[in-house]
Parts: sequence; structure tokens; C-alpha cells
Amino acid sequence: MAIVAGVDFGTLSVRVSLVDSERGRMGAGVGEYPLHRKHEDPDHATQSHADHMRALETAFAQAIAAARIDGKQVQALAIDTTGSSVVPVDERLQPLDDYYLWCDHRGWKEAAEITAKGKEAHLAALQWCGGTYSSEWGFSKLLHWLRANPEKRARMATALEHCDMAVATLCGITDANQVPRSICAMGHKWMWNRELGGLPSEEFLTSVDPVLAGVRSKLAGRYSTSLEIAGHLTPEWAAKLGLRAGIPIPTGAFDAHWDSIGAGCRVGDVVNVVGTSTCIMAISEESTLIPGVCGVVQGSIHPEKSGIEAGLSATGDIFDAIARRAASSVGDLMRGLDSYRAGQTGLMRLTWDNGDRTVLVDPELSGVTLGWRLTHTASDELFAAIEGTAFHTRIILQRMAEHGVPIRRLINGGGIPQKNEVLNRVYANVMGMPVLVPETEVTSLGSAIFAFLAAGTFKTVEAAQDALCPRFRVVEPDAAQTSTYNDLFPVFRDLYFSFGASSSLPKLRAVGQISRSAAGSPDPAWPR
Repeated sequence: MAIVAGVDFGTLSVRVSLVDSERGRMGAGVGEYPLHRKHEDPDHATQSHADHMRALETAFAQAIAAARIDGKQVQALAIDTTGSSVVPVDERLQPLDDYYLWCDHRGWKEAAEITAKGKEAHLAALQWCGGTYSSEWGFSKLLHWLRANPEKRARMATALEHCDMAVATLCGITDANQVPRSICAMGHKWMWNRELGGLPSEEFLTSVDPVLAGVRSKLAGRYSTSLEIAGHLTPEWAAKLGLRAGIPIPTGAFDAHWDSIGAGCRVGDVVNVVGTSTCIMAISEESTLIPGVCGVVQGSIHPEKSGIEAGLSATGDIFDAIARRAASSVGDLMRGLDSYRAGQTGLMRLTWDNGDRTVLVDPELSGVTLGWRLTHTASDELFAAIEGTAFHTRIILQRMAEHGVPIRRLINGGGIPQKNEVLNRVYANVMGMPVLVPETEVTSLGSAIFAFLAAGTFKTVEAAQDALCPRFRVVEPDAAQTSTYNDLFPVFRDLYFSFGASSSLPKLRAVGQISRSAAGSPDPAWPR
């Protein structure tokens, strides 16, 4: 028997689960932290490192109390976080600013410039990231920060992903050259590729902007999968968290990647980690280029296989926004939706409210709802949004299948499928295949699995999954509703690619920025 801690930093809170190798989850705790947004700049989304670490203390105290154990029994801990969430730090790895959170899209112009230069240079690393660089990824965020903060540039020793920053903090690592670098984070979001020599060259980076001179060397560190031990818990942090000093901490990773492991993902499975956004995860024995996905990276999800990431930039966030505009709640708007039939609202929703992550990779797109009548309700729009996220997911799965990704099982992981049966049913009907839903929540279970591997309790990922992952309940498709969705899907697909190729939605965004600037609000496009 062994006890470990699985830590999951989400968009609004950190969850700590204490897990027994034989009895499963013993207790959990949650610590919340604020997300800083600006009404005048919808692309702005930041968080504080100090807030994260205070919340971690709160979550550990709750988890230990709930489990009714002595925290010194915990033999290892592992951390996953959102990503790409980037923080610039000084020579002692102290933050120079708040995190650019994963959903901060201020670097959309920078992402477009990186894409243009990458295509011009025939940059192979860009192709392994789907062919288009995203404002949700590391270099675009860092370049935006460097342009916006010239007075801080000289003090920047490096920039870190949240998962690496959290691990370095707990291990007391203060040397940028020794910092752990997650292959999961750096491969999917920073174009790191071992076979291509690591990061893009200095020549390429400075061709995008000379301000990136020297950044490549500053992104040094120990690049590794999560099978490697990053360090050991310091006495200071052991006292704060109620744990024993010296326990091992493996290299971290992204939350959705480890959530998919916690959901039992094997080769042939696709896991929809449905939360504030959706990450669509798969693993493969082989690495194959797939246009428009968020990367194909060896060792990112499963340390010994190729990880494939795609997704939607907003899912739960869209549902919440619909409810907020209606002065209601998602729970209230969901009442009665279990009786809705496929397509009955007459609405079709392109769920680009936070841009398109896959396959168009365009942050300038925005949400579209077609078919409005005077009698439509907010609940109708919510149902259409659920259908829209399912149709978008089907677009992505088709793209993956076209490039050789085996899809034998579809698993709905993440927090929303645990409490939204309408979504699970719609997804099964839109895909025309059963959807498997874990019987219990898997958030932070993937972290616990990698903590067990660090402690030596299990020898392989699969052995840990066999012992710890929950069983599935199966949501079967309804043949009649699948037939309706098969009729509607070509309509969605045509709208998706035609609206996605149009300049109309980006034009609306641009005009909005100009108008806000004229009204005295800050222009989201920072001066060069």
C-alpha cells in the first residue's frame, strides 16, 4: 500500500487528491484563485503565481483533513496545470509578471507573424504543431510580453510554463539551466522537437522579431517526460503543505493530457476532456503529421507513445456565458433539455466564442448562431451550443481519422460529462457511436498515477491505470437522432469552413478594437 498526492491546477482552482494504491481516492481538497480579465480587452486573462501557491496550501490542508491521515504518509506528489500558461521570471526564477493564462489571446498578432515566417521558412517544427501557430501557445505569449514590457526585458532570465514553475518552486530549483522542462508543454506549445534539434533556431526566432534574440538559449533546462524525477520537496514547502520533506516530484504536464491517462486512455481511444474548454486527446504508436491539430509529440501524454492534442477554445465557458447573458444559471437553463430532440430548435451554433483552436486555428473567429426566431429562448441557444460543440468535435475526429489516428472508443472525460447527461447523449448521437463516461471523476487521478510511478509503486502507466482508473458507463446513440444529425452535419461542415475562411468575423473584431480605442479604452493590440 502507498499513498500519493495528485495535484491539478485548473483555470479557477487547484484540486489535490490523496490516493491509496489499493483503496483509491481517500480525500480531496480545493483551493480557488482569481482569474483577471478586462472588459475592454476580451483577450486578457492572467493569474498570479502567489495566488496559485496559496491555493495549493489550502487544498492540501483540506485533502489531508478529508483523508484523515498524517500528511507525512504521502510518498510522492505530481502536478499538472493549464497550458500554455506562461510566466517570465528573473535569475532567481521569481515572477516578473502574472501568468499569461492559456485563454489569454493577446498574442494573436504575434501568432500570425510566427505562422507567416514559419511557412516562409518551411519550418518543419510548425508542421508538427498542425501548420498554424496559436495565440494560446508559448512563443506568441512571450513575444507579446517582450513587446509590451521593454523595461523588464533585461531582467528576464527565462520564461516557464505553469507546470514547470510549480514543480521548480516546490523543489527549490532556482537555476534556469536546471529547471525541469515538460516535453508535454514544450512539444505542444513551443515547437520543441527532439528529432529536429529541440526548439526552433535562433535564426528563425530573430527573423520573427529581433527582440527574441537570445531567448532560445534562455529556454534551457532538463527536457524530459513525466517518468523522470524533477526534484524533491523542500523542507520549507513540506512544512507549508503538511508533508514530509524529500518526497519525489516528477516532471509535470498539462491537465488535459494527464486527465486522459486518468480516464484510462489507451491506443485507439480518443478522450474529450470537456471543461471550460475541450481538449481532445489521443495516443498512437506512430508519429504522423496532422494539419490543424495542436501537435503530435512523442512522450507527451503517455511517456512512451506519441501524444496527439486538439480541441475547442471554449465549451463550458460558452454555456456559462449564455446563462450569464440570460441572468440565469446553466443548471436552470438545462431543465427540460433532456426532452429536446436532434435539431429541434432550428438553430445552428458555430462555437467560436473564444476563437478556433482546431482545425482552423484562428483566434479571430467569433461565435455565430444561425436560425434565430422571435420565440427562441436561452435554453434553445444552450442546446444548440451543446450540438455545436459536438459537431465541431466531429470535424476534429474526422481530421484525425483521415491521417491515420485509430478511433475505436470515445471517452468523455473532464468535469462537465460527470454532471451533464444531455451533453453525453448529444455527443453519442452526433458521432453515431457509444460514448464512455467514467463512473467517477478523474480530475487529478492522472497526476496521482504519475506520482505512483515516481514512488515506484507501479512499474508502468498501464499497471497503474488497471489498478486505479474507474469503470465506464456507456451512453448509446439513438439511431433516429443520429440520422437527423447525419443530415445536419454537412450543413455545419459547410458553414464551419466557409465562415472560417471569410474575413467577416475578423473584420467585426477589428472594428470593435478601433471603436474601443476611440472611446478611450486601451487597444488590445499593443504598440510595437
